[in-house]
Amino acid sequence: MNRKSPRILTIVSLALPVLLAVLPAPVPALESSGGLPENAHSKSYGSGWECDEGYRDANGLCAPVKVPENAYPTQTSYGRGWECGRGYQRQDETCVSVRVPANAYLNTQGDGWKCDRGYRLVNESCIAIKVPPNGYLTAGTYGSGWECERGYRASDTACEPVKVPENGYFVDSNYGSGWKCERGYRALGEACVAVKMPENSHLDYTGNDWECDRPYRRQQNQCTMP
Repeated sequence: MNRKSPRILTIVSLALPVLLAVLPAPVPALESSGGLPENAHSKSYGSGWECDEGYRDANGLCAPVKVPENAYPTQTSYGRGWECGRGYQRQDETCVSVRVPANAYLNTQGDGWKCDRGYRLVNESCIAIKVPPNGYLTAGTYGSGWECERGYRASDTACEPVKVPENGYFVDSNYGSGWKCERGYRALGEACVAVKMPENSHLDYTGNDWECDRPYRRQQNQCTMP
């Protein structure tokens, strides 16, 4: 029986710890269930898992959803897992009642309020809009809340009548004079005066001035041949 020399045994014993250190660590076997946490199930499409109804993902585990008073579960595995009922709004992890002031109503979502028609929001209250004579309420929630009737225009908190001169007509506009002259007339101060047309001319496209017939050209207040 051959015996190994003491020198060879010494070399092997010294090299063995080094070989063990460089060898890869054994890989543990994966669970056949796919590693599903408790109260979870595999997704119906794609890979991975999702929590059962009434539970939500919390650091890789499925924790039960705690629904506060005046709330309902959303039947989703993401987010808080609950929403406040109509007439309540979220405050931290609770649902508190929406305080609707006088002359207001719950909004469409039921988590806030809006002022009734004829009122506007001022410091969390609904204050009546003061509509001046010859004015009417508007549907908008911005601006004054009112507009003037036709023939009037807003001036601070009042509706002033637009003074339309003879041979003029009212223009529904918030700027300018509020009126324009009829065709064949032009504005001169607060009046509409007839357009004076020289020979060989006609009213232009505006109807408030003139231009020369062809082949005449305008020269001051006359139409002359070129």
